[in-house]
Amino acid sequence: MSEDWLTGPILEQLNSGVLVVDEQFQLVYLNTFLQRHSCVQLSDVKGKSLFKVFTDVPEAWLRRKFASVLELQSPSFSSWEQRQYVIKLPHLRPVTSSSQFMAQNCTMLPLSDPAGRRYVCLLIEDATDAFVYQQHLQITMQKLEHNNRIDGLTKALNRRYWEEQLKLEVQRAQRYQQPLSLLLFDLDKFKQLNDQYGHLGGDSVLIELTARVRALLRDTDWFGRYGGEEFGIVLTNTALAGAMDVAERICLAVDSTAVTFHEQSIKTSVSIGVAQLDATGERAHEVLIGQADIALYNAKRDGRNRVVPFSAGETEFLLKAN
Repeated sequence: MSEDWLTGPILEQLNSGVLVVDEQFQLVYLNTFLQRHSCVQLSDVKGKSLFKVFTDVPEAWLRRKFASVLELQSPSFSSWEQRQYVIKLPHLRPVTSSSQFMAQNCTMLPLSDPAGRRYVCLLIEDATDAFVYQQHLQITMQKLEHNNRIDGLTKALNRRYWEEQLKLEVQRAQRYQQPLSLLLFDLDKFKQLNDQYGHLGGDSVLIELTARVRALLRDTDWFGRYGGEEFGIVLTNTALAGAMDVAERICLAVDSTAVTFHEQSIKTSVSIGVAQLDATGERAHEVLIGQADIALYNAKRDGRNRVVPFSAGETEFLLKAN
């Protein structure tokens, strides 16, 4: 007894696509799911080439897949992660997905009829839910990764991530024998500024300060918030003379324009210490920070609102300490 009465209704009501082609890749069958989503009627395309009916399919890839299934008489599978879709079909989630097409898990099965004629059955499972979930997960992870790198107030790099990049850049500079310089600077008399204008005023100054400094830097430089009002800049492939020039421009940019807060003009300045990498070894980045920190201290001691380079004569106790 034929089971057509059973298989027919199942195939037609299945919430997955079913497509069958013969050995010449001519369409033999499309179930209702595929006809509805593709707007292609079986009666119009039966006996026609799959690749002429669905012109957007990856023909070369699909021919290889089908030929392998026919020759080996063994199933093949392609997930949406490998290839998002085989046949472009619309999905029902236009708002929550960045793609207008259904993500698909595709299984290719070998079939034979009673007369021994061979076919390939392509089963298409709608995997858009998994695709959308993965998209949202990736976006969430990217946001978390970004937040773990960025200082919440100033949007400069936070200290942990900045120090990681400094260490990597020091290693890279040593490996390729390239110059590397470090600027450490902080806002002059920041405590007095906070006392006079409040913490909101201080925050406003820090935000404006970082915006001005960032505009003077290259994409390859690393700008981070080292402490409360202290910041660091890693200048890649830059010797001391070039770093001094950058530091002077930063000092002038901050000093030349007051920050407006609640209709009040807040005059600000920064002191900057500059050091060029000359130490070696695993702790070279720590030595470099120490050298820039000494130069920053000297800039503040000498009257603030100035740039001071590190003097090589001050390295002895740093090297002994390490």
